[in-house]
Parts: sequence; structure tokens; C-alpha cells
Amino acid sequence: MVARVIPVETFDLVIFGGTGDLARRKILPGLFRRFLAGQMPADSRIIGAARSALDADGYRAMIADAIEEFGGDEKTNKKGVADFIARLDYVPIDAKGEGGWKALAELVRTDVVQAFYFSVGPSLFGDLAERLHKHKISTSDSRIVVEKPFGRDLESAQALNATLAEHFNESQIYRIDHYLGKETVQNLMAVRFGNVLFEPLWNNHYVDHIQITVAETVGVAGRGAYYDKSGAMRDMVQNHLMQLLCLIAMEPPSKFDADAVRDEKLKVIRALEPIEPHHIVRGQYEAGPDGPSYREDAENPRSFTESYIAMKTHIANWRWSGVPFYLRTGKRLKARASEITVVFRTNGHSIFEGEKDQQQNVLSIHLQPNEGMDLQVTIKEPGPGGMRLVSVPLDMTFADALGDQDVEVTDAYERLIMDVIRGNQTLFMRGDEVEAAWAWTDPLIDGWEARNDVPKLYDAGSSGPEDSLMLLHRDGRKWREIKG
Repeated sequence: MVARVIPVETFDLVIFGGTGDLARRKILPGLFRRFLAGQMPADSRIIGAARSALDADGYRAMIADAIEEFGGDEKTNKKGVADFIARLDYVPIDAKGEGGWKALAELVRTDVVQAFYFSVGPSLFGDLAERLHKHKISTSDSRIVVEKPFGRDLESAQALNATLAEHFNESQIYRIDHYLGKETVQNLMAVRFGNVLFEPLWNNHYVDHIQITVAETVGVAGRGAYYDKSGAMRDMVQNHLMQLLCLIAMEPPSKFDADAVRDEKLKVIRALEPIEPHHIVRGQYEAGPDGPSYREDAENPRSFTESYIAMKTHIANWRWSGVPFYLRTGKRLKARASEITVVFRTNGHSIFEGEKDQQQNVLSIHLQPNEGMDLQVTIKEPGPGGMRLVSVPLDMTFADALGDQDVEVTDAYERLIMDVIRGNQTLFMRGDEVEAAWAWTDPLIDGWEARNDVPKLYDAGSSGPEDSLMLLHRDGRKWREIKG
């Protein structure tokens, strides 16, 4: 079975920050794959815009090199590369001045889908929005894509929303979180709402607890100055983990469209209970054989910024009352892994003699590195000697289950950019959703700053601080092992 490719309408996509790392690593290689898949109409164009004094040929050469460096097997298609870069153009632009805007206005068409990707720092969002409007480049149907971080607290997020709202309405703004473009993340909704097997069990009567883990093996070297002003809470929890929490916990939307889905996600955020200080564990990695300590990477020997955070929270609604949600994320951990784990309750009584400790059914949804899911079920251990029970996985790794069917699992950026062109906002954050997340996050940050809490040290290559283990041990539970 070959994946069905649905072409989009003809478009002009302007990438502000078109020479930057994100554009070269993700955005352009992803668009190249969509081009090869036949999803990009022949008369569509991609226009890079940045400070660099390049001409169109120089930019095409840069992107050809980027595809060679960051592309997959498809980069060997030399004709495909040549045909793709022929659709690229470039304009040197001054985001805060007037340089380049007239040239950009002459390039961008008004009779096709217009999309403007702000692959720049948030401090430039307002300048770009203002000049697109001033020079009459954008229209009432234009779409803008903005990258995180979308603010660093509620006040700055509200200011950014207000700035963008001066020139674009909410239906035109696409706040991108690449986690939401992952195949498995979208399968959360398919598993929950497309299978009668799970939805009746998706509540506090049958679920014991839920764990969400996003673990990374890399440190913050090279971006320490930025990260030290952010930390794991702002960098990961407020957006990535919050979105995963919403998708796993939200009520069924009335229909599968952007506002219906985002309405339900917003209800989850607003129902989150405040977290007690003893239900939060913050950590910093120490130096190890593979690299320096966090404070050395951040070049701040007195830093109190967390490279790891774990927490326990609850959702105050009828479905989830009493069910703890455990969240953790960190740098320089033992493996790179993102996983959502739903641990179901036991029957309460075992009918099997000698089997007092019942195995719990566990649904694990793996987001990276190997997208897929498995369900732990209890069976009889083969062989004579009575009824001995063991837990075994029913495993579905996408690469294994679909690999021999030639089904393409697209990169998150590919899918999300095509959704922008289609005008589908389902997998993008709405302004009130972002603000609600900050409204919940800010008091937690203010609390530990007021207490002058010092992050716990943990060994690089470990599972995090020992205190995070106690977060679950106190409840008679334990974290799932972090495995790549």
C-alpha cells in the first residue's frame, strides 16, 4: 500500500530566517521531500528572506548543500534536487528597516495561497508582521507560521498575541510545535476515539496513572546562553509536554476540526490543579565522560536553571479526578526517548493461586526514536507447572508494521507545513491555549524562584535525580525505564 498523497493548492511560501539552522536542517529538506512526493504544484515557489547578502543562485546553492547534508536517501535524486531548487528564490531583507521589502512585494503573488514562516526570534515577529502589512504584501487570506518560544511567561505571550493580532486574525496564525506533527501523536486521537476497545476505559475507573517522558541524551552546549534563561520548564513542559498531556486527557471533540479539538485541549489546561512544591523535582546534570556539567555548558557557575524537571499533577474533572499525571523531561539522560504510558488498574482480586501481585496492563505510545505503540497484556507462561502469569507486549512499531507496505512516515515539519498551505489549524496552538499554559506554568516558576530552590545534581547518562524516583515511590509506583 502506497501512502496517498493529496496535492495542495499553488502557493508562495516566504521563509524569514531562510538561511538559518532550522530552515536548512528541517524546513527546506522537508519541503524537498514533499516536492518529490508530488504534493507541491509545479508553479509553487519558496522564497528565502534573511540578512545575508545572497542572490537567488547563491541561495539555491546553499539549499542544495543543505539537502546533501541533512536530507535522507532522497538526496541522491540529483534531478529532483535540481528541479526543486529551481523553484527557490531569495531576497535580502532588513526585518527592522525598509531594505528588501519592495523587492519581496514584487515577488510574492496575491492570487495564490500565501504563507510566511517566521523562522526567527520572537523579538522580530512584530516587525515582520507590521512590514508585511505596511508594504501590502500580505492579504486577508495570508497565513503566518511562528516558532516557539512563544513568550517566556504569560505577560510576554499576551504581548506577542496582541502584536500579531494588530495585523492578522487568529485564523491566520499558526503557532507551530513540531511534536504535534509526529505520526504517533496524531495516532493518540485515532487510538482513543477510533477504537471502542480503549475509550470506555479512558477514565479514573480503569486508569491508575499516566506518565509522559521526553528524555534527551544531548546537553545544552552551543545554546547554553539561551537555555539558561529558559530551563526545562519553559523550553519543554509549557509547550511539548503540555500538548501531549492535552491530547491524552482531552474529551472527545464534537468533530475533528481545528477549533473543536483545540477547545477540548484548552479545557484540560484550565482544569490542571496547582502543583505542591514537594511534587516538583528539578535537576542539573553533572560532568561525565562524555561532556562537561550543565553549569559549564551554560557558562554560569552559579546557575539555578533546571536541565531536568519531573512533576506530579492532577486534572480536576470527572474523567480524571484522582488520577495522577507524572511528567518528566531532561538533558543528558541515559537514552533519547519520548513516551506516553497509560498504566491501567488491576482487577483488585486474583483468581489464580499464588499470583497475589497482578500484572498491570500498560499502553505505551512511543514518539521517538521508534514511533509506535505496545500494549502489555497478561498471559500464561508456557509449559507445565501450574498457572504462572507473565506480561508480554502486543507490539506495533510503525517501521515494522508498515515498512514492507511502502507506507511513507513523513517528518513532522513536512506534515505541518502542508497543513498550513491547506489552512488546517488542528495541529497548531491557539492564542488562548498558549496563554492558559503560561497561566498555569508561571506560578510554579515564581514559587521556586521565591524559595531560591537549588536544582538537584544528577549523573550524566542516568535517569535523572534520585529525588525524582521518590516522586513515584511515595505513591507506590515507579517510572518506566528510559530506553531508546
